[in-house]
Amino acid sequence: MATALERAGYLADPKIAQVVYLADRLEKPILAEGPAGVGKTALAVAIATAGGRRLVRLQCYEGLDEAKALYEWNYHKQLLRIQADEGRAWDTLEGDIFTRDFLLTRPLLEAISSDDPVVLLIDEVDRVEMETEALLLEVLDAFQITIPELGTMEARSRPIVVLTSNNTRELSEALKRRCLFLHITYPTAERERDILLARVPGLPERLATRIAEVVRSLRELPVRKAPSVSESIDWARTLLALGIEDVDAGVTADTINVLLKYQTDIDKALVTLGAPPG
Repeated sequence: MATALERAGYLADPKIAQVVYLADRLEKPILAEGPAGVGKTALAVAIATAGGRRLVRLQCYEGLDEAKALYEWNYHKQLLRIQADEGRAWDTLEGDIFTRDFLLTRPLLEAISSDDPVVLLIDEVDRVEMETEALLLEVLDAFQITIPELGTMEARSRPIVVLTSNNTRELSEALKRRCLFLHITYPTAERERDILLARVPGLPERLATRIAEVVRSLRELPVRKAPSVSESIDWARTLLALGIEDVDAGVTADTINVLLKYQTDIDKALVTLGAPPG
């Protein structure tokens, strides 16, 4: 599994590779928790690429409801049909406008009804309210969705499901019970160097090592937002674009805004690293 993910551009440690393997064998969703930017979403993309599956993504946010997550009826199309059939009895017409022709599929229904194998990414599930979280349970339990007017629709091909969480709120026990838990944290300096070398073509190994060391030292500071792996990759690309071959205090001061996004964090980091003010 680790090799397949690496071919898809994701360097998985043994724990991540094992959970992905078990999720596939046991047909259980993965609940990936950890700080933002450590590669939780990228893992779902890599699983889809490695398995030749289509990625279906549900981006969660506060206020997400059933109509945006599951399905909704195409009211405009229904209205046009009613106007076209003016004069018909409602009992007859009702059976015509609540059919799949008038259904707008949203990510969860799209994943369930897909003819092709898919990876369903439910991203940042901790951002939705508890009521919306409950909507997911039927999908995660039996991979089916019940539409009152049409009945129960079961998955034609069971999707691999990855839920991500940044721990902004505690998820329900019911949701956790249905998933294999995977905690992803920041990589070691050695693994981050390898990630940089894999994700940034042309990056010298020595520069990758220095970037990983500096980023790791920044993460040990009590900053408001530690640099993520994706920001580490952005920094490597920045240094390459600027033709910089080594990282010193001056280079760090000039480009640290790629890694840190709060001025208080930048000031704290520059003082700690002994770099001149940026």
